[in-house]
Amino acid sequence: MEKKIRNSAKALIIQDGRMLALKHKNEQDVYYTLPGGTQNAGEALTDTVKREVAEEIGVHVEPLSLEFINEGVYGEALHRVDFFFLCEYKGMVQHSSLHIEKFHETYEWLEIQDIMGQPLNPSKLRKQILRLVAGEKTVMYLGNEEHEDSE
Repeated sequence: MEKKIRNSAKALIIQDGRMLALKHKNEQDVYYTLPGGTQNAGEALTDTVKREVAEEIGVHVEPLSLEFINEGVYGEALHRVDFFFLCEYKGMVQHSSLHIEKFHETYEWLEIQDIMGQPLNPSKLRKQILRLVAGEKTVMYLGNEEHEDSE
């Protein structure tokens, strides 16, 4: 059976040396991801990231630039392609009804200087975010995310 492809738009929101991340907690551990989610048919990726961030955490963002692409090809039901946009934080969305997921606990502002020690998924993002903030050259295509990846 052929796998379907699912595009996802994620927001990298940086402000005052910190980045906004979703905190997840399951039976085994705690980990962080960037807010965002699945693109709908006929929806531009930049519109997806705005909608998903507003739905997930009630925050209004403005996408500035596409910074990273990551895939999940193996070990998943879908072939996932994640597009990470650097976004400007514009404030809280008024009267939002949040869509809370099963293991999504809350969101936190993480100190970027401490990001290498944080359980951020995908882990390949950590070094690239540090490089981006430092004004260094980054790698846009992060490759395929393996379950055992750890950087």
